[in-house]
This record gives sequence, C-alpha cells and structure tokens, in this order.
Amino acid sequence: MMQNLNQMTNTEIKRYISEHRNEEEAFRAALQVLMSCCNSATQHPYPFDLDNPKSDVKALLLEKFNRNE
Repeated sequence: MMQNLNQMTNTEIKRYISEHRNEEEAFRAALQVLMSCCNSATQHPYPFDLDNPKSDVKALLLEKFNRNE
C-alpha cells in the first residue's frame, strides 16, 4: 500500500525511497514527487530589468543586511 506522498516532507520521502528502493512502482512515484518539489520552489531570477543591476543589487543586499543587524 502506497502512502500519500504529497503530504510527506522531503526527509520522509527520501526515507520512503530508501525503504522501497526494490519496489519499482513505489520508488518511481516517490522520486517523481521529490523531483516535482524542486520544480515548484520559488525561484528569484536575476534582476535583468534593473537599470544598473550591479549597484542596485548591491544596494538591496546592503539594505537587507543592515536591517538584520
């Protein structure tokens, strides 16, 4: 019986994959869920639309750094 893989954490899925490595269907299903998690992660593209990316990114990082101190 296959568990609901979509409700598992990445750690639980990895453990499940390890435990079911010899069961092709279970292994493939869990691996697919694990791989799809990476594709849906929030990605922040490099800000090519900025007028001066190098100095603008530096200013943003300094602002964020100073805010956390």
